[in-house]
Amino acid sequence: MDIKPVDRIPDAALESSILEFVPSIRSGSFADIGSRRYMEDEHIRIDDLASHLGSVFEFPKPSAFYGVFDGHGGPEAAAYIKKNAISLFFENANFPQTSEVDDVFVEEVENSLRKSFLLADVALAEDGSVSSSSWTTALTALIFGRLLLVANVGDCRAVLCRKGEAIDMSQDHKPIYPSERMRVEELGGYIDDGYLNEPEFRQVVLTEDDEFLIIGCDGIWDVMSSQQAVSLVRRGLRRHDDPEHCARDLVKEASRLNTFDNLTVVVVCFSSLDHWEPSPSRQRRLRCRM
Repeated sequence: MDIKPVDRIPDAALESSILEFVPSIRSGSFADIGSRRYMEDEHIRIDDLASHLGSVFEFPKPSAFYGVFDGHGGPEAAAYIKKNAISLFFENANFPQTSEVDDVFVEEVENSLRKSFLLADVALAEDGSVSSSSWTTALTALIFGRLLLVANVGDCRAVLCRKGEAIDMSQDHKPIYPSERMRVEELGGYIDDGYLNEPEFRQVVLTEDDEFLIIGCDGIWDVMSSQQAVSLVRRGLRRHDDPEHCARDLVKEASRLNTFDNLTVVVVCFSSLDHWEPSPSRQRRLRCRM
């Protein structure tokens, strides 16, 4: 799988239009059991993280947190991570706080998230209510100001839409991909029936060209490419401007394509439809008369 490179944190030389852009965040989600007997997916969607956590935390504005957790061997592990996400990712991991995004903050966030994934792994192993055969993938997306930071362990996927083009913000962690096999071996691991808790990070500085983010479990991506999903959501937003409706449409399309897994999708919009360039088919046609 080819992953397009994404941007790093900008320096002072960036155009003022990029620096002045502030995402206007809204989201929608939809989940369905699909053809499985049990629902093992969970997800979390917080459009205003600072308000959700209260005055104890200070973050750049806006701030948001999203996650998709694809359980295996039963629903317990994914349900546990969702229930304890706030404590695992923010309270117990000494999450950094600041009002401005810079390289130091980003590095501290990544270190905190690494600790969070490790804490989650240990907590699952020690909690007696979670079966030892139950485990989960985890993909999280954090937004701080213009920074979008994705951390992924497993085969869920995050895809950014930039002016209609799909940009993968994560790589599916499946050993069939040579790059994933190399990543595992570089971490000192090997390919077996087990799993790793070391997240892979992707980050990008959002601009007015960035329209929305799709986060989905592998039940979506098993039957649909990143670009197909982006195009479907983009068409839907142009019709009704409703991210939850778009998430539902993605799930329905994956079902129509005969996926064999649970289905969970989160769609996060970064601006209103008013900021988008009109598509050629919808531009008003003017006629000149002599």
